[in-house]
Amino acid sequence: MTSQSPKSGPSAGLSAPSLSGRTFEVSRAAHFEAAHHLAPKDPDHPYGRLHGHSFKVEIGVEGVVQESEDWVADFAIVGDVLNSVVSELDHGYLNDIEGLELPTLERICVWIADRVVQKLPRLTRVTVSRPSLAESCTLRLGQS
Repeated sequence: MTSQSPKSGPSAGLSAPSLSGRTFEVSRAAHFEAAHHLAPKDPDHPYGRLHGHSFKVEIGVEGVVQESEDWVADFAIVGDVLNSVVSELDHGYLNDIEGLELPTLERICVWIADRVVQKLPRLTRVTVSRPSLAESCTLRLGQS
C-alpha cells in the first residue's frame, strides 16, 4: 500500500476556482400547510369548497460574487427571511389574509415576493407548488 502526498491525487496542482465576477442564483425552500377556497364563476365547481394543501415555496436570489466574498448570499439570512413570511401562511386560512382573498398560486407568489423583496432586493424568482398535485407556479422578477 502506498501513501499519497498532499500534492498527489486528482486535484494536485489545481487552485480553487475564482468566483469573483461570476453571476449565481442561490435558492432556499420552505413548506407550509394551509386551507383555502376559490370562487370560480360556476358555484358548483369543486374549487369553491373549503380544502387544504401542503405547499412548497422556493425563492431565488441572484448576484455577482464580489472579489472579497465567497458567496452571493448567506443561506441563513435567506432562510430566515423566507421562514418569517411562510410562518404568516402556515396552518392558516389563506382567504382571510389581506391580499389573498382569492388565493391562486399566482397571487400567493406575488404576495410572498412583495414581502421578501423588501429584505432581499436581489430576489429573482418565487415558486409556489403543491407537490402532491404536481402543480407549480413561478413568478420571475427582473433585475435592475
